[in-house]
Amino acid sequence: MAKYILFDLDGTLTDSGLGIVNCVKYALDKLNVSYVGTALNKFVGPPLVESFKEEFNFSQKQAEKCVEIYRERFKDIGIFENVLYDGVEECLKTLKKNGKKIILATSKPEVFAKRILEHFKIDCYFDFVVGSLLNHTRDDKAEVIEYAVKEFNVNVSDAVMVGDRKFDALGAAKNNLSAVGVLWGYGSEKELLEAGVIKNCRTVSELTEFLLK
Repeated sequence: MAKYILFDLDGTLTDSGLGIVNCVKYALDKLNVSYVGTALNKFVGPPLVESFKEEFNFSQKQAEKCVEIYRERFKDIGIFENVLYDGVEECLKTLKKNGKKIILATSKPEVFAKRILEHFKIDCYFDFVVGSLLNHTRDDKAEVIEYAVKEFNVNVSDAVMVGDRKFDALGAAKNNLSAVGVLWGYGSEKELLEAGVIKNCRTVSELTEFLLK
């Protein structure tokens, strides 16, 4: 299988849903916006600005303000309302031992992503970490992957993107990478297949085995 493995973070390596949802609620409460009946788990994975615009019909300015308030809680509390999926560290360790180059490619702000990897003591397995910037640039997953490919000199014909949402697969396709879906996160099998993944993995051990083929 591929030499370069790009991983999504939320819903792929860690289950960050609790922290993200709690921080979304915090921001909406501060702005007196009702979210009754809204599936807030949709906010796990995609760029937050786009999610606020889509779910609540916010303008760009309103959405950015919402994210600013969201981060008030996220930076010290929500960031750690998060757990590492079982088997992830062993997967990373095995890939590393087999000579894989491991890259994090997340729409989460890079500064937060690095803190999360350090918190779970898995930062040592990553050769390169790329995320969005706090000024709302490089939010799109395709842009994140493009930056990783260019800065780390990734051979796209020998690379694969691993993630739990369609954004990972679509972003990979825009950069001529194959994508592998994981089904323990926040996307459905149907969503991932329609986005063009070459395989969906139901367990971390299945993913590890596939990436080592």
